[in-house]
Amino acid sequence: MVLVATLFSLFTVSLCRSIPRSSPSSSPYTQATDLKIHDPTVINANGAYYAYGVGEHIVIHQAPGLAGPWKQIGSVLDKDSIIPKGDRAKPWAPTTIEVKGTFYCYYSVSNAGCRDSAIGVATSQSPGPGGWTDHGAIVQSGTGQGSDEHPFNEVNAIDPAVLVTGDKGHLVFGSYWSGIWQVPLNEDFSSVGNTTGLNAHHLAKHPKTERVNSQDQNPDPLCRDSSGRRPVEGAYISYHAPYYYLWLSWGQCCDYDPNNLPPSGEEYSIRVGRSESPHGPFVDKQGKELTQGGGELIYGSNNDVYAPGGQGVITVETGDILYYHYSLYRYSTHSLYTFANLDFNQGCTLFIQ
Repeated sequence: MVLVATLFSLFTVSLCRSIPRSSPSSSPYTQATDLKIHDPTVINANGAYYAYGVGEHIVIHQAPGLAGPWKQIGSVLDKDSIIPKGDRAKPWAPTTIEVKGTFYCYYSVSNAGCRDSAIGVATSQSPGPGGWTDHGAIVQSGTGQGSDEHPFNEVNAIDPAVLVTGDKGHLVFGSYWSGIWQVPLNEDFSSVGNTTGLNAHHLAKHPKTERVNSQDQNPDPLCRDSSGRRPVEGAYISYHAPYYYLWLSWGQCCDYDPNNLPPSGEEYSIRVGRSESPHGPFVDKQGKELTQGGGELIYGSNNDVYAPGGQGVITVETGDILYYHYSLYRYSTHSLYTFANLDFNQGCTLFIQ
């Protein structure tokens, strides 16, 4: 696809051999689209592309193609989320899917740095604004129904993604703390049923950063992790036969001070592991499980690109497309959206073009 090739020079990452970390001197330049968005989710429906992101009541943009031009057309919710916690006006990290003609938009409500969180869902018969019904919380952590059950008693229930296999849905979620988890959705794709004894799968965990943060001293036990900070979140699972790929946003997200950036390598980057099962275990090219801190670095800060993450994968006629947000080194307070081709060579080598 010529348009995508203009966004990236060929950038090869192998899951079968050693790969150097992306660096400003070795990685290709990224050209921005006209879409400013954080934690995007992108779908193709009714002959158009829709992007949903963080903003008042979950902002919706529409475009004729992935490259734009993008136009803001409204929001998912017409009022604050009905979940009584967190930032109800600006839910985080939405993920939108379509199942049998119904659109499901999963979203997070929380407060930064704390795990008193919830994942909710809204449904509609149309991908655009208007007609969405907010069903409230599916799962909760910290406080609320089911928050004292495993794994919700140790996770931060934000950053939802949903993998569909056949007629089954699998909710993927997590941020910091014990990492990334997966639980089965009910047939309605809007609930998980009884959380007692829920069949939960642990997918990934950060090994812990040693750098001290002011959040580590927070007196609220729901706003600190006594075992240390473990910055991994924004998980997404895609499938390219014969493997499932678990994509992660690894490192510190957001609120970057251009004059006081995190130490190099501790900012957001995109990592991946693969498995023959949608439930894992997922491993990197060294065979290290992502629950043990593994994860292959696919794309990190380079040139003027800073802290890429919030990624997802969309399949189009030409193949699989990786999309994500990033900031600019020179102005790191806004998130921009872009995308790249994924090319799999016998399930072994991954090309980003």
